[in-house]
Amino acid sequence: MAVRMTVGLVLTVVAFVIAGRRGWWLKRLAFSGQPAPERVATVRAHPGTDVGIETSEVLGQRKLLKWTVPGTAHFLTFWGFTILLLTIIESYGDLFDRDFSLPWIGHWAFVGFLEDLVAVAVLAGIITFAVIRLRNDPHREGRRSRFYGSHTGAAWLVLGMIFLVVATLLLYRGAQINTGVFPYPHAAFASQIVGHWLAPLGYGANAVLEAVFLVAQVGVVMAFLVIIAYSKHMHIFLAPVNVLFGRKPNALGALEPMRSNGKVLDFEEADPDTDVFGLGKIEDFTWKGLLDMGTCTECGRCQSQCPAWATGKPLSPKQVILDLRDHAFAKAPYLLAKTEAGREQLTDQQKAEAERPLVGKDNGVIDPDVIWSCTNCGACVEECPVDIEHIDHIDGMRRYQVLIESAFPVEAAGMLKNLENKGDPWGMGEARRAEWMTELDFEVPVVDGKIADDIEYLFWVGCAGALEDRARKTTKAIATLLHTAGVKFAVLGPAETCTGDPARRMGNEFVFSMLAQQNIETLNEAAPKTIVASCPHCFNAIAKEYPQLGGHYEVIHHTQLLARLVEAGKLTPTERIDEKLTYHDPCFLGRHNKIFTPPRQILEAVPGIEAEEMHRCKNRGFCCGAGGARMWMEERIGKRINTERIEEALALAPDTISTSCPYCLVMLGDAIAEKKASGEAKETLEVVDVAQLLARSVTPVETRPGTSKT
Repeated sequence: MAVRMTVGLVLTVVAFVIAGRRGWWLKRLAFSGQPAPERVATVRAHPGTDVGIETSEVLGQRKLLKWTVPGTAHFLTFWGFTILLLTIIESYGDLFDRDFSLPWIGHWAFVGFLEDLVAVAVLAGIITFAVIRLRNDPHREGRRSRFYGSHTGAAWLVLGMIFLVVATLLLYRGAQINTGVFPYPHAAFASQIVGHWLAPLGYGANAVLEAVFLVAQVGVVMAFLVIIAYSKHMHIFLAPVNVLFGRKPNALGALEPMRSNGKVLDFEEADPDTDVFGLGKIEDFTWKGLLDMGTCTECGRCQSQCPAWATGKPLSPKQVILDLRDHAFAKAPYLLAKTEAGREQLTDQQKAEAERPLVGKDNGVIDPDVIWSCTNCGACVEECPVDIEHIDHIDGMRRYQVLIESAFPVEAAGMLKNLENKGDPWGMGEARRAEWMTELDFEVPVVDGKIADDIEYLFWVGCAGALEDRARKTTKAIATLLHTAGVKFAVLGPAETCTGDPARRMGNEFVFSMLAQQNIETLNEAAPKTIVASCPHCFNAIAKEYPQLGGHYEVIHHTQLLARLVEAGKLTPTERIDEKLTYHDPCFLGRHNKIFTPPRQILEAVPGIEAEEMHRCKNRGFCCGAGGARMWMEERIGKRINTERIEEALALAPDTISTSCPYCLVMLGDAIAEKKASGEAKETLEVVDVAQLLARSVTPVETRPGTSKT
């Protein structure tokens, strides 16, 4: 008894010292980053929300269960180990007293049954994990495997450790049954089976096995603790913290504002010598950003859904986080050195690591092609089970490259110049923003100052909606439908300028701030009741990002309004459109803002349409390739993203492809044109907005009883 007690306690103390030192080191490293006071403030302000999210994401494993088989296996393993904490308490009790039983539980048979049940469930879970990893072996599958780039050796080690935890548990419990000291002799079915196997060895041998496997159980658990502290499985402890301090309800929608020393950066008062402009060094990340790096589970779900990775580009959201994490760990001696004298004592290798640029073609931690491949589609953030904020980190590095290094794709320079000088990406100027209205047979009020009291909606047309030929058809369809429904609406016309979304997503926060503040002044003067935006990028910017600059408005997307009008009977589709159709979810409407139903409600209301979903749709929709300002950059690496998406649509042999975003109209239209030229798509195939389809089906206002053309 004394021997096993001594060995067990020594193993425990040693393990806790080793793991504790590692934990303290990780904490110091995380807090070497920039402060993030808004994270703590949000948690304090919304405790109820935090409890709900922790319950859903951590306890309920919501995101993991979207991947049915591996999600279920993880759910079983997670809850299995949570319940098996009881057996660890029992193990330590048995070190001191062979007849130990849990206080207040005693010999309750149900507890023994539950412990054995979850032990078996954990075994089933790790067998499932092993099969999944064998089937997705990156050495065989290459880039197709979501584990490509992950540390697979550590994963197999952990699976082995989990097996040993359960195996030693059942062996020592089986031996206890044969020595008569097991607290649950009548319900622990798995332990009874093992006990039956060990029974022929007799009491003496079982007594020895009981002591050996009890100490082995404690030793394995403590070794597992140390492995967790030094591996990606630190997420067991870090994931609940990361989820707690994550952006609510998820990290999609608005980008984080530029912060320096814990405060939002004011460009008018910024000091280039002391302020942080984007992410140029690992210590420019906030502690939450460094926490993201330590939390990554290397599961590869983000990688498997990334459109850039799927089309042969170098961007893997997972690898970005891992490369940043590895660099942070390697630079830690420099970051944690208290004095310059301490830093001078570092090795040449440590000094070289400290001097590495975060982004660079030759010696950078991240290759420039990686950050410029991102479309900001949000698939990585949507899939991440531990709420890592990949887009903010990538766009933070873009900000530094644009604002400090002036290093960005050369073709995007024209777009930025046009935004600064003309207020739109194409440089057409404000005078052309009203041209589309001349093609209508009714007048659209243009706001001059404050909007009239009888105007229900301000229609935010957007740059593409006013200036790009294909998108203008959508704008005219929306205006016609609103007019037909008797909705009072107005537009800003020449007073409208770009929301700044392309500049911000590219990394030029200065241009975004300039354009956004101009629009906020205009909107505050107009004081609209509700803004209707046809472009999801405009919608997202005004609704989610303008509040960061003091602009608070009620904003809806045109599909939301049109769906309401159809439901209310103010728009009645009557003309049949006998076409097979598939709908493409715009990333900034769907995944970023969770608007999936209204466009589909509109399509369902149009008689004759036969709609069929693509394989990747809704939350797992595939990007058109235009987001993240990619619409104004050349796609030189790998397969074109819009081509990949169109090929998925063509597999359904549709007559029409529908969407609800002008960027998507352009990108998918260009891909279809290429397919038509090569004979892979029929000449009649077209991409149209849902508003255009609805307009085709709705009876025009001049033919409706009791109305006249205005």
